[in-house]
Amino acid sequence: MTQATAPSPSEAGTSRARGWYVSKAPARLSPLALLITTTTSVVALLALVAAGKWLGETVLIPPLAASMALVAGASATPLGQPRNVIGGQLVSALTGYLVLAIGGAGMWTAAVAGGLALGAMLALRVGHSPAAATAVIVALSNPPIGTFLAMLALATVILIAVGMVGNRIGKQAYPVYWW
Repeated sequence: MTQATAPSPSEAGTSRARGWYVSKAPARLSPLALLITTTTSVVALLALVAAGKWLGETVLIPPLAASMALVAGASATPLGQPRNVIGGQLVSALTGYLVLAIGGAGMWTAAVAGGLALGAMLALRVGHSPAAATAVIVALSNPPIGTFLAMLALATVILIAVGMVGNRIGKQAYPVYWW
């Protein structure tokens, strides 16, 4: 019996070497892992809706769904760690408010806020790509600062807490680091 070998670097990119169906994409999740990851995400987002109903405030905003995708589906990456999720969202919101204070609400301001939020997150080592959209939301809608920041902090803590439970059920180490 011969053992299969990986294609050489020159063969790796050719369809003749291994077939067009060979991919460098990660392996598919097992059905159980897919179920746990999806359920974790749904439960976390429903918890944000429930918290919002209970508090009479909007807690679920689109960037938080993207944050939860990273917490549940890419929990080993830096983007999904608590420091980055919580810090990135809060830094981006504050960046949005700063740009809003200087330039007023609008599309141009929102574009600047989204771009500057990335720079601020990276400078503070809390990179979290979905959070750039939070800066855009702030610059477009000018939500009340105290309420918005409190709801955002609450939401990110809920996402992390539910993510910790889901990852533990799925036998994933999460978080990889806190600070």
